[in-house]
Amino acid sequence: MKNKVVLAFSGGLDTSYCVKYLSIEKNMEVYSVIVNTGGFSEKELLEIETQAKTLGVKEHKTIDVTNIYYKNCIRYLIFGNILKNNTYPLSVSSERTFQAIAIAEYAKKIDAKYIAHGSTGAGNDQVRFDLTFDILVPEITVLSPIRELKLSRIEEINYLKSHGVKGDWVKASYSINKGLWGTSIGGNETLNSKDSLPNEAYPSQLEIETEKQITLGFYKGELIGIDNQEYKSPIDAIKKLEKIASKYAIGRDTHVGDTIIGIKGRVGFEAAAPIIIIKAHHLLEKHILTKWQQYWKEQLANWYGMLLHEAQYFEPVMRNIEKFIEDTQKNITGKVTVKLKPYQFELIGIESKFDLMNSDFASYGEMNLQWTDKDVQGFTKITANHLKIHKIINK
Repeated sequence: MKNKVVLAFSGGLDTSYCVKYLSIEKNMEVYSVIVNTGGFSEKELLEIETQAKTLGVKEHKTIDVTNIYYKNCIRYLIFGNILKNNTYPLSVSSERTFQAIAIAEYAKKIDAKYIAHGSTGAGNDQVRFDLTFDILVPEITVLSPIRELKLSRIEEINYLKSHGVKGDWVKASYSINKGLWGTSIGGNETLNSKDSLPNEAYPSQLEIETEKQITLGFYKGELIGIDNQEYKSPIDAIKKLEKIASKYAIGRDTHVGDTIIGIKGRVGFEAAAPIIIIKAHHLLEKHILTKWQQYWKEQLANWYGMLLHEAQYFEPVMRNIEKFIEDTQKNITGKVTVKLKPYQFELIGIESKFDLMNSDFASYGEMNLQWTDKDVQGFTKITANHLKIHKIINK
């Protein structure tokens, strides 16, 4: 009997190569699996299944983990306003662990001896996949043909062509990963430090140039409505916002950062909904949270994003941080008005019954209602004491 291998399949060049290589060169039965994290339509999933079967897999499986992914990860990224290096909303790095968990469970279910993925030897995904499999299914051997053979994309294309596989090889020159929390794009331009991705490399193109103002509704930190419509789940609201904002080509950028294995890396991405949601949520928090709530949440959220990026989702401290961050969201309820423009957006303002600017204490820069000028003078004098002492002692 042939050995069963479960392949994490996306339909891209790398995983298409893996199907042929594992079945032809390794004589294995390939069970392809695509784990949907919210980025694929039913039509796209069907096309990927058809492609897998055309390539010759034994069976193909589609597993949807969108709800689990949102509940156990994305909402904490929103609560924490997490942007890696102040840029990247962790579009791919946040979803890989959840994809790996689903793949491990499926491999165990069908009693597979091997699990394979299409990661290269120079990126983060290889660590995220390998680490998760090692924790959950240590008895299963992990294969990574692209990494093991040190293949270039051109070599992969030539191999597929030699086995009669037809495809859009121009499109295949870019590696695209699509999920609910954004789409990453890798290509020749991201392999160096000076070039930027061409316009045509981005899946979403500019369709609307007329400015539009929308209102986002948040309830306890989660996006629940757009304009006057409330959605059944935050996932539906995120998808709707992405549909609206992507037509303005909003959320494009290039992330530069340190990989888990210690080298610098670049990746392009588009994430219209994630970027808008994070910035709108952050603005709402500025009005509602105290300065120390904001300060400590920012510190912990930064650690949370870094640990998640570096494949440490299973570290127990992550659950501790999640509890703290979620506790800060009790009053993060209100509306944020956003103006959409070609390639950019503008935060207009917020409305919330928890807005701390709505107090009767004072109007910033205008007048006070609860203290006198003598109170301020005395307060300032005491506040300056430690600075005066330091100045006197140190001359």
